[in-house]
Amino acid sequence: MKRDVLISALALTLACQRSEPTPATTASTPSKPRAVPSVAADPPGTYLGRTIAQTMSHLGAPWLVRPEREREENTSLLMRELRLKPGDVACDLGAGNGYHSLRMAKAVAPDGRVLASDLQPEMRTLLKQRAAKAGVTNVQTVAATPTDPKLPPGTCDLILMVDVYHELSDPPAVLTRLRRALTPRGVIALVEFREEDPNVPIKPLHKMSKAQILKEYTANQLRLTRAFDGLPWQHLMFFAPAGR
Repeated sequence: MKRDVLISALALTLACQRSEPTPATTASTPSKPRAVPSVAADPPGTYLGRTIAQTMSHLGAPWLVRPEREREENTSLLMRELRLKPGDVACDLGAGNGYHSLRMAKAVAPDGRVLASDLQPEMRTLLKQRAAKAGVTNVQTVAATPTDPKLPPGTCDLILMVDVYHELSDPPAVLTRLRRALTPRGVIALVEFREEDPNVPIKPLHKMSKAQILKEYTANQLRLTRAFDGLPWQHLMFFAPAGR
């Protein structure tokens, strides 16, 4: 009888010990920063479910300065919504032949400047020629690489990308460097043709939806601070580092 009681008591004690969580499981552990998804995790030529478009060649540069662009895209309204002011440092990523760079240069003059970053030397040459012809002296061209826009850290009050982001071959690498290039009040202004609108006469590969933009930018530690839906064909969305 005593032996049976002792065995029962021992079994009860062991059961209680097993049911109590150990300090290691009850102690809260700090969450690790969410990893930024890299292009290596996706099938070649895609990022987070989106097919990456090819970069437009410098041979298509005349299309960027077509006379009807103001009417089609209302670029004057876009410039107003950027809210640039004299003295700002504005960066035009994928500047091409400088359609937006020269307009931004006027907005930040006389003390501000524009860093016009582009992959293609031919585009940078065209930009310099257009700036010289227009008498614009506060634009500096920058030779970018596919993974690095070569913008100095803590420099840019605004980084503009107009119909460029969807062509980046390595979005996470570029966005990481863009975050570092921002000043404490700096933002990224993203402009992309609206995928949601079938009436926008642009090839589907060169459009993006708001949902896809938010998916990619959130994954890269950027948060939406403002959006403007008044452009005829394009989204205009502003992003800042998530921790700011």
